[in-house]
Amino acid sequence: MRRVIPSLVGLLLLVAALAVADQTLNNYYLRIAQLIGIYIVLTVSLNLPNGFTGDFSLGHAAFMAIGGYLAAVLTMPLISKKLQLAEAPGWLRELVVPFPVATVFGGLLAAAVALPVGLVVLRLRGHYLAVATIGLLVVVQGIATNWQSVTRGARGLSGLEPATDVWWAFGWAAVTVFVVWRMAYSPFGRAMVAVRDDSLAAASRGVQVFKTRLTAFVVSAFFAGVGGSLLAHQITAVSPSTYSFDVTFLIIIMLVIGGMGSVTGSVVGAVIMTVVPVVLRDIERDLGVVGASQLVIAAALIAFMIFRRQGLLGTHELRPSTWFGGTPAIDGPPTAKQSLSNTEKSP
Repeated sequence: MRRVIPSLVGLLLLVAALAVADQTLNNYYLRIAQLIGIYIVLTVSLNLPNGFTGDFSLGHAAFMAIGGYLAAVLTMPLISKKLQLAEAPGWLRELVVPFPVATVFGGLLAAAVALPVGLVVLRLRGHYLAVATIGLLVVVQGIATNWQSVTRGARGLSGLEPATDVWWAFGWAAVTVFVVWRMAYSPFGRAMVAVRDDSLAAASRGVQVFKTRLTAFVVSAFFAGVGGSLLAHQITAVSPSTYSFDVTFLIIIMLVIGGMGSVTGSVVGAVIMTVVPVVLRDIERDLGVVGASQLVIAAALIAFMIFRRQGLLGTHELRPSTWFGGTPAIDGPPTAKQSLSNTEKSP
């Protein structure tokens, strides 16, 4: 019960803060708040394969595109479909699905694609896996560009309902954090850490290495598809350029800054890399110095990687259950030796 109460208090505070923000902030700052929630979904989910299992995937934007395009097609108003999707199949032109359902479908399709893709690419490790997942993004962008009857190619789909608000963005962010936290700090999470630190030793202790990596990859893809849907319905349009290499690298930066292998670190990194560029751009506009914000961010990132390459939290967590007790608020996952020992004892 002591662990549940702080989490409930934090959830109530989040709901209160969102209610105040929804009533007081203008559209500009509300959109920034929505972006924070969306990037929390994307960064925390990417932490599963990249941080906990040690698979450096660069294909997150590909799964975002899959979820975003499917949700966009399913939620487009009929009048927009008649104008933009005249060559699409008849059943698709007449089908309109509510935004929450379409978002879930987008995540499920992304996970369904990730399963066969993972069966192939997860036989690779390290730089080879990174290149393979970049290839996946190239393939998805190529399909989005050339499937004219459904995606309209480079023109993309426009006229979507602005369904994403702070409630949906942070609601999905809370779900993502909860699911990833429960996975990371469970017997399965100990197996992930063991695979990351020493896959050979983990296999010798009975851990199903490939199955563990594949599960993390598929769950991460599901939430990437959800994030892609949220982003598409925030900007009310979707095109191949919406899910580019820039988005992938931005999420990687958020993950590295917060700390790979830390759920709360991912949240911190997402907040910082969403808010700081906005603040710097405002200062840049006031001073009339064009491009200064990008130089400052680049220099700060270089310095960060030199002096704090493990990220702000590293592999440690800010645990709400300890904030009101007498123990330190920062705690981390078990060591590799503890992970293997605990995994062996788990049913």
